[in-house]
Amino acid sequence: MTNEYDSSSIQVLEGLEAVRKRPGMYIGTTGERGLHHLVWEIIDNSIDEALAGYASAIEVIIEKGNAITVIDNGRGIPVGINSKTKKSTVETVYTTLHAGGKFGGGGYKVSGGLHGVGASVVNALSEKLEVKIYKNGNIYYQKFINGGNPTKDLEIIDECDKNRTGTSVTFKPDPLIFTETTIFNYDILKSRIRELAFLNRGLTITLIDRRDDEKKEIFKYDNGISEYVVLLNKNKNPIHETIIDVVGIQDNISLEVALQYNESYNSSIYSFVNNITTPEGGTHEEGVRRALTRVLNKYASTANLLKQNEEPFSGDDVREGITMIISIKHPNPQFDGQTKTKLGNTEVRSIADKIFSENFERFLLENPDQAKKIIEKNLTAARARVAAKKARELTRRKGGLELTNQWGKLTDCSSKDASLCEIFIVEGDSAAGPAKQGRNSEFQAVLPIRGKILNVEKARLDKVLSNEEIRSLITAFGTGIGEEFDISKLRYNKIIIMTDADVDGAHIRTLLLTFFYRYFKPLIEKGHIYAAQPPLFKISYGKTNKYVLNEQELNEYLDSLSPETKYEITRMKGLGEMDARELRETTMHVDSRILVKITLEDAILADEIFPLLMGEEVEPRRKFIEDNALNVKNLDV
Repeated sequence: MTNEYDSSSIQVLEGLEAVRKRPGMYIGTTGERGLHHLVWEIIDNSIDEALAGYASAIEVIIEKGNAITVIDNGRGIPVGINSKTKKSTVETVYTTLHAGGKFGGGGYKVSGGLHGVGASVVNALSEKLEVKIYKNGNIYYQKFINGGNPTKDLEIIDECDKNRTGTSVTFKPDPLIFTETTIFNYDILKSRIRELAFLNRGLTITLIDRRDDEKKEIFKYDNGISEYVVLLNKNKNPIHETIIDVVGIQDNISLEVALQYNESYNSSIYSFVNNITTPEGGTHEEGVRRALTRVLNKYASTANLLKQNEEPFSGDDVREGITMIISIKHPNPQFDGQTKTKLGNTEVRSIADKIFSENFERFLLENPDQAKKIIEKNLTAARARVAAKKARELTRRKGGLELTNQWGKLTDCSSKDASLCEIFIVEGDSAAGPAKQGRNSEFQAVLPIRGKILNVEKARLDKVLSNEEIRSLITAFGTGIGEEFDISKLRYNKIIIMTDADVDGAHIRTLLLTFFYRYFKPLIEKGHIYAAQPPLFKISYGKTNKYVLNEQELNEYLDSLSPETKYEITRMKGLGEMDARELRETTMHVDSRILVKITLEDAILADEIFPLLMGEEVEPRRKFIEDNALNVKNLDV
């Protein structure tokens, strides 16, 4: 059999057909994340109107039936005939890729989104899209169906106040494309909309949910990202009162930085370019970080707070306990890669450095009491760094895989191909026994940990590295930690937390996740962390044994049995109660197990939750549990 490759093999996809053929190329995924990406693209168009100074309010409405409406009071899309397409500009924008006002024609100085792709992509992936333009005292209307096909030309359907302008877009995602789900998550929408309101000071964004009982929240922050820092630090005990707020502009590039130090041992630095999050940082973040270290070292030396015989502060020293938001608006941002996760413009580094250093230095000189508290925090971090360096030496492998934890050692797999290997972190020696017997020794490793590991949210790195269980984990992973972290040295493609399906198991899993989030965040971001799902119940009848994860599955399975069936229900007490065969069949075998991949959709939201649940303050945690306990549908999973 031969596969001919000639001119007949070349497909030409017209209009929006290419988007529907390969939606992942445009929105990343057709799962829940891609579904919500459609909303971000339409909102970004309204945000661009706000950035240009023409819109002051945006409404986002989740309609009954899970359609989305986005309304702004900007200028409204132009309604004339486009000279190139010979169609209305509205139809051109919604049916032609790379048609928009963001390519230097004077429509926008700064913009985010997909630069002329967003509106047409949303239309291509919707079963229905309707757009209304309020302009010239008229309401212009056009409807598209089944992936962007117009039902009529743009038409005037009514009159409106002659002073009213703006755009309203309603779309319903196509279930043929989004086969996983077409249901919008209110909390996901709220998190991003709140973030956009913080990043665009003074802009009002309203979120309305009309699906059940109508819910409405209004987000407006006149102090912008300074209020964002207040929110992020609310459970972290700030060490100085004032939010340090830096605003400046140079060469049409505007920079905003807000920061405040707290008593925690972790840094929380988040950066944005034209409202787009840049989780990998870039030149804007590099410039600010560089200035932060230099200015604090200079101030500490000048004020005689850093002695001549003491080492200057490192970057890690000055970032311990900092919460910082960096936001720039750039007329022509250049990102490394297609995902827009890292800014590459080289000129931004020196601009960010200059603007931030001048303003930050002025703050320190004008606020000596607060400056002294910051320097004292830096000094403590520097001394702990020296201790951590010594402790880190203990996590380095010096030949073989000899682990520091003498109580329970790694039982490694035989394969050296990291892409195939996985490691199970198990709770206690009793679970380690059957796990070792039930594993596939070729590619599955087992590492037992003793009880509940250290809560790293309450500990500095030197104390973290003195914990035997944590040293065992670091050594087994092979990546190193802190400034030595190198993900290319990871020895296992899957790191699987396998704990009992009870409260203690959930607590151990949470402690491990806190450790991974604070010290191995790239492992979460790259999809290497998983949680095993051991069964909670076993139903036995005749020679049949059925394992289920929770009470809901138990009841559903019992309902499926005939009334005459005599069965016995066993509550699985823990992994150590299973024999090797049971553990292999229910939790470890690749064909029958259930794994939950731990993902990080919103790093800033996670940074709010971890201090709340794992930090020193008890009362906020109690309130969170009381407010959310009734919303938890499945405590077992």
